[in-house]
Amino acid sequence: MKDMLSVFGSKTFDTKTMKRMLRKEVFESLQKTINEGMPLDMAIIDEVAEAVKEWALENGATHFTHWFLPLTGVPAEKHDSFLDLAGSDIILKFKGKNLLRGEPDASSFPSGGLRQTCSARGYTIWDPSTPIFLKEDSGRTVVCIPTVFLGYHGEALDRKIPLLRSLNALDIQGKRVLKLFGINDVNKVSSTIGPEQEYFLVDHELYKKREDLVMCGRTLFGNVPTKNQQTEECYFAPISPRVASFFKAINEELWSLGITAKTDHNEVAPSQHETAPIYAASSVGADQNMILMDALRRMALKENMMVLFHEKPYQGVNGSGKHNNWSITTDTGINFTDPTNEPHKNLLFLLTLACIVKGVDENAVYLRLAASVPGNDFRLGANEAPPAIISIYLGDQLEDIVNQIIDHGFADHSIQGHLIDLGIPSIAKVYADNTDRNRTSPFAFTGNKFEFRMVASSACIADCNTALNTIVAKEFKEACDILESASNFEEAAMTFITETLRKHKRVIFNGNGYSDEWVKEAEKRGLPNVKTFCEAVESLVTPNTIKMFNDMHVLSERELKSRAIIMYESYINAKDIEAKTALNMVKQQYLPAIRTYIADLLDQAEKVRISSKGANIKAYTQPSTEAFGLLEEATECARYLENELDNASKYEDTKDKAFFYKDRIAPLIEKLREPIDKLELIVDKAYWPVPSYSDLMFEV
Repeated sequence: MKDMLSVFGSKTFDTKTMKRMLRKEVFESLQKTINEGMPLDMAIIDEVAEAVKEWALENGATHFTHWFLPLTGVPAEKHDSFLDLAGSDIILKFKGKNLLRGEPDASSFPSGGLRQTCSARGYTIWDPSTPIFLKEDSGRTVVCIPTVFLGYHGEALDRKIPLLRSLNALDIQGKRVLKLFGINDVNKVSSTIGPEQEYFLVDHELYKKREDLVMCGRTLFGNVPTKNQQTEECYFAPISPRVASFFKAINEELWSLGITAKTDHNEVAPSQHETAPIYAASSVGADQNMILMDALRRMALKENMMVLFHEKPYQGVNGSGKHNNWSITTDTGINFTDPTNEPHKNLLFLLTLACIVKGVDENAVYLRLAASVPGNDFRLGANEAPPAIISIYLGDQLEDIVNQIIDHGFADHSIQGHLIDLGIPSIAKVYADNTDRNRTSPFAFTGNKFEFRMVASSACIADCNTALNTIVAKEFKEACDILESASNFEEAAMTFITETLRKHKRVIFNGNGYSDEWVKEAEKRGLPNVKTFCEAVESLVTPNTIKMFNDMHVLSERELKSRAIIMYESYINAKDIEAKTALNMVKQQYLPAIRTYIADLLDQAEKVRISSKGANIKAYTQPSTEAFGLLEEATECARYLENELDNASKYEDTKDKAFFYKDRIAPLIEKLREPIDKLELIVDKAYWPVPSYSDLMFEV
């Protein structure tokens, strides 16, 4: 235990380190900025920078970097050493200006037209809300300074600025809500998150032999093993020695980075796993999730493995998500999303619930977008993930309270949990929770928080939390605009809650989200069922979304439109890479191997025919004939795909081009897969040019 406690946060410039290395007044000023969102005192910057440098040198760091989250989907780093010149002498130098601001080339990152190549200036600015940390790799230690990234004119070019702005909006409107209840001693209202990160592990040597895994992050070809997850023995199964060694290394790394890694286990599919932390403030949690993903990659490589974050790396088995557990809390310990023991009496919770229900219903398509990347299209709606239809699961207790309010304008009781008695004296009697869980719901209430289950495994969770914070801040504002002038607040609040729930109850669904019946029922209710990422992008630039983001001062119309362009481009790039990788594998690996297999079969057949006159050579000719037919089919599919890729170049409009890739290229990639996968079941394994699913999924 002592070792664990001494390791935790040892690679971060955390509160304990700050207190040791900064003067008391500097420390207290910086803490007010971190904990309360107070303006950063520019007079202390040089002293903080000097302390960071000394701490870095103590830990063997030679370089520093402004670490930020551009719209590429992965963190960005540019390393600078502490070396500098003073006349002819070499010195170690790190001033406040180095800590505070950097200047990367803004035109080299996605900007959706906000920055052109000829207008390249951009800035990174220190974000004190996330601790500065050390990154150790291959014997080199770098100080990582979390920053925001913006253009020359202040345009948000990253995922962190909108998140921080959304938190500011939630803080302002959340305090307004609390004042309605006479609560005035709160310094900060924020959202808290706990993301559950799912991923696959694969042997690194086998990974390198699959061009599709290297280029696309998922397999474009392959058949599910005869034994996969159908026996349901993988979930929570005993951990293999190789994976246990990886878990040990990743936990030590995450703890040293101040990340409260709490849970590791085997997931539902073979070689699929999950790592989850304890809750953190969403600005910190979003950064830490990206740090966690980077650490998973680095630690896996040390075990000669690769981490796959794609939402569907293997067809036919469960894909990976990132369940985003979200709540609204204050620095004084109030949780807006905690119903307490008698939620029917908890007016703050009921008001919050009504605002969330309304916000989710009114922004369903945008929430579907905010939880997704192109790869999530393979996962949503399959039997391991929520459907693309946005609904809210409340559980028996809250659904009963909502129905009471809708029917009568108030609720007078709350269903309580029941006692579980197994009739075994040595096993304790325990109380069940007030409600069951629902793994088929995209947005489920789970005790004192909401679990946004449809978030993509590879996504940066800053996006979905920006969405949730902004939507709820807007709903809080509209509620306060009505209730602040009420002569009788409690009566007005219950009237508002009742009317809101009656109007938006269609989005509440406690049943099986996987069922065909729900799809039909959702259509009757008028709930959108947007099946692809590409179709959801338009929700980012609708008048309602633009107004909401503008009113909450989170993103301007120009910034939103630029992000829509970037999302269309990301879809185009994903499908273009997949299509070209599929063609490369088919033409350079699969077809040559299949031709060799057919030729060898026919050659063997001829030898048998000559040496054994009258022998039946059907065992040779039948598989060769079947393989030849599939070879022709694959060749023809490849030709069609090549032609359509040529046609894609004719589109100049980004949105039109994205929809061309969705409607024409994506189906052809899957069409090309069909004959190749059938051939894998026919052709001798010795001829097959790449590792099979069985090889990939059972070598860890």
